[in-house]
Amino acid sequence: MHTAVLLDPARLDRPDTTVHLQPFPFLLAHGQLPDEARGELERDFPRYPSAGFFPYDPGDCGPSVNALVEHMTAPSFASVVGRRLGIDGLEHYPTLVTVCRLLNKRHGTIHTDSRSKVVTALLYLNHSWPDTSNGCLRFLHKIDDIDAMVAPELPPLYGEFAAFKRCDNSFHGHLPYEGERRVIQVSWLTSEEEKQRKTRRGKFSRMFKKIFGELDTRLGAGRDRNASHPD
Repeated sequence: MHTAVLLDPARLDRPDTTVHLQPFPFLLAHGQLPDEARGELERDFPRYPSAGFFPYDPGDCGPSVNALVEHMTAPSFASVVGRRLGIDGLEHYPTLVTVCRLLNKRHGTIHTDSRSKVVTALLYLNHSWPDTSNGCLRFLHKIDDIDAMVAPELPPLYGEFAAFKRCDNSFHGHLPYEGERRVIQVSWLTSEEEKQRKTRRGKFSRMFKKIFGELDTRLGAGRDRNASHPD
């Protein structure tokens, strides 16, 4: 493995990082991964056959992805993210890591995230993206309007990063997209019990999708672009 730091909190100081405190705290950052790590992260990313976010398992990943997850969940990184979002002590909350390789059109409906989440961070790893808004992350003013954007949408390209404080109005989502959309998600949770509960639910979801993945894809194929769900 190369020796460059995969995720350096100092990169959040780039001049093109934007921090918004209204209508809820979130940040958007670019160029957060070194170019020379692209090949290793491509090689080591898990090869899930099913669509969706699944609980992180080091056994699914190669060494560079495992190192990246270690950096994303480090207290030093949490502290820097938390300060930018106005949250003291974020590094003291338990972390839940989920990883996604593929999406179907059911995913991306507008939501706030559950109350058990304090902050969620998303790091994208796609090497390229088609000339479309489909699948691009949007932070929103409303739960029923995918076009009511608070800031420019974020394409899921290599090194793009977003983090936000979970609030009752932390609306976000993306237009329907089917295909490869690589992302590592870290959520800082309110308790260890919530982490265990979400991990159990995620493992069940992974098993279900292995068996019924085709049905899951068909059910989501026709969803409305402004569809939402509660959390």
